[in-house]
Amino acid sequence: MPRHHQRGHGKSTGPEGSQRQLRVGELVRHAVSDILSQGSVHDPELEGHIITVPEVRMSPDLKLATIYVMPLGGRDTNGVVAALDRNKKYLRGEVARRINLKFAPDIRFRVDERFDEAERIEKLLRTPAVQKDLAHETDDSSPESDQDE
Repeated sequence: MPRHHQRGHGKSTGPEGSQRQLRVGELVRHAVSDILSQGSVHDPELEGHIITVPEVRMSPDLKLATIYVMPLGGRDTNGVVAALDRNKKYLRGEVARRINLKFAPDIRFRVDERFDEAERIEKLLRTPAVQKDLAHETDDSSPESDQDE
């Protein structure tokens, strides 16, 4: 049977499934960002915080959305996540209202730690030991050392 006749049958476990997860995750990310930017969540812990939503990861069955958040300036991350958890039911309802899915996904919030990790790597790259190694590597790759081969 030609390969193109098999498309669309059975469960999609290949790239189509992950593409769908990414697409739905992006829809959820936009919805949550809009809800938070409009100030629709009334919680004293969230007042005065601008919260970015850099990423949403969906489970393969699209029933769980892990929403990564970061308050601007990285202040009070645990308090912000706790406040979002307290308002999870409201947020889930708003996401369901804005996005047309068969099931409203359960949501959970996590602190996005990529910024901290990137900063840690930057600091490591600037240390004298790493700078020395990097300078040494560029010396080793000079044209004279290539002539020995």
